[in-house]
Amino acid sequence: MTLPGLLLLLALHYLPIGGILIAFKNYSYSGGSFFRNFANSPWIGFDNFAFFLNTPDAFIITRNTILYNLAFIFLGTAISVFLAVAFNELRNRRMAKIYQTTILLPYFLSWIAVSYLFFGFLSADKGILNQLVFEPLGQEGIDWYNRSVYWPYILVFANVWKYAGYNCIVYLAAIIGIDNDYYEAAALDGASKWQQIRYITIPSLSTVITLLVLLGIGRMFFADFGLFYQVPMNSGAIFDVTNVIDTFVYRALMNSGDIGMSSAASTFQAFVGFILVVLSNWIVKKIDSEKAIF
Repeated sequence: MTLPGLLLLLALHYLPIGGILIAFKNYSYSGGSFFRNFANSPWIGFDNFAFFLNTPDAFIITRNTILYNLAFIFLGTAISVFLAVAFNELRNRRMAKIYQTTILLPYFLSWIAVSYLFFGFLSADKGILNQLVFEPLGQEGIDWYNRSVYWPYILVFANVWKYAGYNCIVYLAAIIGIDNDYYEAAALDGASKWQQIRYITIPSLSTVITLLVLLGIGRMFFADFGLFYQVPMNSGAIFDVTNVIDTFVYRALMNSGDIGMSSAASTFQAFVGFILVVLSNWIVKKIDSEKAIF
């Protein structure tokens, strides 16, 4: 029964690892099969990595990628845990299921659909915010897609709005698994609902929270391409706050067709992510070995 899943894992996650070698070649297409072109392309060592790291945008895209991911991890975790605790405390189970279903819906929307949803709110001439909020108040409408100052908040909000419901279910499942005897004993000792949450629920979730945060740290140098490319509508005026490593690699590949540089950027992301996971896991293991991944 596990064979199809193992074959899929092998085909999609392990066989492509060989493509890392492209990062060390000046890959060029001259006709024929991929392997023939790979064999005919000269080895250039770390030149592709040097080109990526020395590009004028290297600092900006790296800064954006790291800071956005930090915001997504910590803010997203806090909101997801809050929602999970709130849903668990609802006594009306029918309403709780309705709320859970409603908050999960954004997760199933593609970023293209989300981008047009946000465009309906943020469009300079037809947007809901400008037409129904700012202009009736006598204020001039905002050209959102040409004002970079607003986009860090918009992108963080979009990410949390889309994924908080899904992450909330993970934490809610962990809360349901907590032995109810702890809460009964705490209630007999006179603990308030807030004290039960603080001293029973949150500590019981700490292992799951640590696991998901460590996995998020492993993706620190990867960005959600759809979020950063589709939602800002690829507006060049706000590239300074919306351009991340993934969008930079995509645009470089589309403009120059440099497969080697694109592969080098992806390899760099994966290698740094691996180092961050190992380092973070080592720190967690020093603090509490039971919460470490390995």
